[in-house]
Amino acid sequence: MSFVGVCSRLNDLQVAALLRTVRSGLICGALALTIALSVSESSRADEGGVSFWVPGFFGSLVATPQQPGWSLATIYYNTTISAGGNVALAREFEIRNLPVNLQAQIYASLHASGNLGFVIPTYAFATPVLGGQASASLVTAYGQTNASLMGTVSGTVGPIPFGPRSDSIGDTTTGPADLIPQFAVRWNAGLSNYMAYMTGDIPVGTYSSSNLSNVGIGHGAIDAGGGYTYFNPTTGQEFSGVLGLTYNLTNPSTQYQNGVDMHFDWGASQFITKQLQIGLVGYAYKEIGCDSGSGDLVGCFQSQVVGVGPQVGYVFPIGGMQGYLNLKAYGEFAGADRPTGWNAWLTFVLSPAAAAPPSSASMVTKAPPRN
Repeated sequence: MSFVGVCSRLNDLQVAALLRTVRSGLICGALALTIALSVSESSRADEGGVSFWVPGFFGSLVATPQQPGWSLATIYYNTTISAGGNVALAREFEIRNLPVNLQAQIYASLHASGNLGFVIPTYAFATPVLGGQASASLVTAYGQTNASLMGTVSGTVGPIPFGPRSDSIGDTTTGPADLIPQFAVRWNAGLSNYMAYMTGDIPVGTYSSSNLSNVGIGHGAIDAGGGYTYFNPTTGQEFSGVLGLTYNLTNPSTQYQNGVDMHFDWGASQFITKQLQIGLVGYAYKEIGCDSGSGDLVGCFQSQVVGVGPQVGYVFPIGGMQGYLNLKAYGEFAGADRPTGWNAWLTFVLSPAAAAPPSSASMVTKAPPRN
């Protein structure tokens, strides 16, 4: 999800209430909180190469406090990815297109793409919680994913030869994604800002274990972590990073349980004017536990990927509130047991404008009377 808040206080640069995404990315990516957006179930990690967390969900200014009240983030997310034999074989096992006791070799390629729209309402509380600012968000999404697999598989089922068999499979899925609630607390200490968050997946999205592509991921998950943002309003420089861990529940349709996933999203930027921001974003994703369950027919299957790319943001007033527009993109590399490619996030956030400092006249008016 960098969809989560981006600066929400009016400072020298007037970069106020920008709202992870969370997220992540939003703005940075989107509400981070793990987005159960499985953008094409053949596109991300763990079971069949699909993970609950969408790398890039968090981004710049993620740990800075927000303006109290309601804010709304909308995100357009687009991804195109591909993978070779290991992921293609895992997907064929997952959709039950191969005998479960097959000892197989596969020469195949998997290609997938996804287009999703996110709507993420967030409420930031004015009353402190644990000495910091608390916020609650809900990530919803709707979109379309498609995937295709082409290649040749051969092997043995016990002592009996199997194949070689040529496979050409493809499908498209359109519908709502899973629901992802998120709770976060942020603390400010001068130029340093800190955040702790917890999120999870409610698997109500469009999903079928027989589909090559899905919009939901088919299982619940819990994700939690912490983040840090350095932001200097005088120089306009910032750096943010969020480290999190995902615990996955068993998929009841496939009896497959993903291992524990670790993810790190980061963003670095420079405000070159009071409104214009440019910089870099990136992520590293690594499955640190092994997959398991009676439906695991491919073994440990630990996925990993690294991504990096540019970002540009713009802050502007709109109808008495504050608008923030951010575009970021990632190119992926160092992938294993997971499709790799590229993805782009276009985020618009509407949030309360930061309160203007009191004028000298109002200060005189409100000053206590002299004795």
